[in-house]
Amino acid sequence: MTASAVRTAHTPPPPRSPSRGRRTAADRMSALGRAELTLLLRSRASLVTAVIMPSTMAFAMRGMVEELDLGGTGLSVATVMLPAALATALLFSVYTYLVGVYVLRREGLVLKRLRTGEVRDGEILAGCALPAFLMAVVQSLLLAAGMTAFLDADAPAAPHLAVLGLLLGVAMTVAGAALTAAFTRTAESAQLTFLPFLLVTMAGSGVFAPREVMPDAMADGAAWLPFSPVMDLLRGGWTGDLAGTDQVRATLLALAWTCLAVLAVRRWFRWGPRS
Repeated sequence: MTASAVRTAHTPPPPRSPSRGRRTAADRMSALGRAELTLLLRSRASLVTAVIMPSTMAFAMRGMVEELDLGGTGLSVATVMLPAALATALLFSVYTYLVGVYVLRREGLVLKRLRTGEVRDGEILAGCALPAFLMAVVQSLLLAAGMTAFLDADAPAAPHLAVLGLLLGVAMTVAGAALTAAFTRTAESAQLTFLPFLLVTMAGSGVFAPREVMPDAMADGAAWLPFSPVMDLLRGGWTGDLAGTDQVRATLLALAWTCLAVLAVRRWFRWGPRS
């Protein structure tokens, strides 16, 4: 046996890379997100709800907004419609879409099987929400650009507030969708259980009619609704007149509602079929 063969025989194998064969949380969520995106592209009903409806509603509400008495509010048709367009993208592309996704995956035993592997609970819910997050971001950019041209509006005066409102809105609607799914028994009822939050948000949080046109007592109460701070940040992004203390209040209130929803999901979310 030659000296080189002896060295080869006694040389230990190279150490295995710690990343080989092990996936990070980002890898696991990305894999779930790709699978959900594939299913979304195959479902025409989901595409209509998540993609077409927000755009249609955003452009169709101009007549209603023009009938509002905005005198003395400091708002214009553009500063009402542009934040409302982003809000509809959040509510339909994220909230209503994800309620159905979570219920369908739970009733189909998908969530239960995923929990037997290395994927953690939070990663499962976040991975399923990745396509909705991407849709909301892309739609928001397209709607903002399209409606700015459609309304001949100015660029956002404080774009960082609009971005902050969009991110907080995504987090809130994802947590809200999981919480709504926790109390939804079947896939059929998932088409109805999101309505209470959706209708209250549209009517009270200033999505279509800003709180500035409401009676004072009603506006003060509506300011504490979950989605109201998101609307304040989105609208402040275009008007630029949201004071620093109001920015902090809106951010903290949105985070508080989101944290409450997350705690409720951890307490009541069911991973197995309810029917």
